[in-house]
Amino acid sequence: MQRRRFLGMAAAGLAGATGVTASACGGGTGPGGDDVTLKVVAADYGDPGGGNGSQAYWDELARGFRKKNPGVAVDVTVLSWNDVDEKVAAMVADGEPPDIAQIGSYADYAAQGRLYDVAQLLPIPVQADYLPALADAGEVNRAQYGLPFVSSTRLLFYNKALFADAGIDPDAPPRSWAELRSAARKLEAGGVPIPYGLPLGPEEAPAETMMWLLGGGGSYTDNGDSYVLDSPENIATFEWLRDELVGAGLTGAKAPAETNRQDVFDAFGRGEVGMLNGHPTLMQQADRQGVEYGTAVLPGRNGPAGSTMGVADWAMAFKANGNGDAAGKFLAYAFDVDHHYDFVGRYDLLPVTTSASARMRADDAHQNMRRFLDQLPTAEFYPVGKVSWGKVSAEIKRTIGRAVEKGVDPGNILRTLQQTAETEESAGAAR
Repeated sequence: MQRRRFLGMAAAGLAGATGVTASACGGGTGPGGDDVTLKVVAADYGDPGGGNGSQAYWDELARGFRKKNPGVAVDVTVLSWNDVDEKVAAMVADGEPPDIAQIGSYADYAAQGRLYDVAQLLPIPVQADYLPALADAGEVNRAQYGLPFVSSTRLLFYNKALFADAGIDPDAPPRSWAELRSAARKLEAGGVPIPYGLPLGPEEAPAETMMWLLGGGGSYTDNGDSYVLDSPENIATFEWLRDELVGAGLTGAKAPAETNRQDVFDAFGRGEVGMLNGHPTLMQQADRQGVEYGTAVLPGRNGPAGSTMGVADWAMAFKANGNGDAAGKFLAYAFDVDHHYDFVGRYDLLPVTTSASARMRADDAHQNMRRFLDQLPTAEFYPVGKVSWGKVSAEIKRTIGRAVEKGVDPGNILRTLQQTAETEESAGAAR
């Protein structure tokens, strides 16, 4: 989602969640015949203060798996999205990778030969249940290494009460950038602290950036999958943001470069934000805090954006410990339709399997998810299959917020990012 959250915020591992035998691809024991202890690192999808952390789900999953498979210990640690990718990278660098990681990217590990191919892990019926576009996004050199874990698409959220107070029709959200700017001006004149929330801080700057690039007719890559970060369309998008939103004082007092996604989500829940781009989990937070909100297709330069951003978070299995059989069995259990649907339903996320997607579309309890589901077929995803993406994404997080500062030429920022991307691509190809 995202795609997203660890150090110091790490939840305890699965206390007592030991003993589980695996047989997905063969036996349930390690190479020496002893019981296996699977080390699993997973990301937390709960929101701060929401009391809905992901540890409870993994506790339940491990207990159920243990009952069915009494020979493999499962030790799960749930960590914050802010640092989980970095923590797993440190574990790998130290020669102690987990057996399974559920994080934001997989391609670099796959290119290094560290991961099991999905075909080595899962039975064919489980593989076939993944939505094709997401399964394809998990490939490196035509082999699938990344297992999509959850997905989401993005919509424009807006506060209906603030719209009404500002004289804006709450049933007619902006469809173009000009309409968004006009609505933001009215919200600002009405005293709304943050007319439009623009989180270009390090938490999820690549997501907010991509949504705006798509609305401006650009993206991170072209149809040939080559980076085009400094395209004329992308430069024009950031010039518009710099001049028409940030420079006009329509994004609040805090600099976008210092604003994280959770900052604006929390402010939206307090009734301080008129509009922001959001994923389905924001609905839970807004509902809990009594915010009357609407959702709409992302505005684009001249009308509704032609596509929105899709995000998938990934699961993968490392080969270092030789526990592929046990890891495959546990992953297959996690993607059983009941278990997968339980998880996505808790956090208002989109399923990654055909079976769970069909269940959600038919479930009236999740009718508010249908608009997000409708966006999935045309959504564009991060270029996660590129080995370079992890480092490019990190550099976007570090620098893109400066592109909207007064007096800064966004083209210089984007050209530097393009150079970084090309350098990383060349380095990846040489490995």
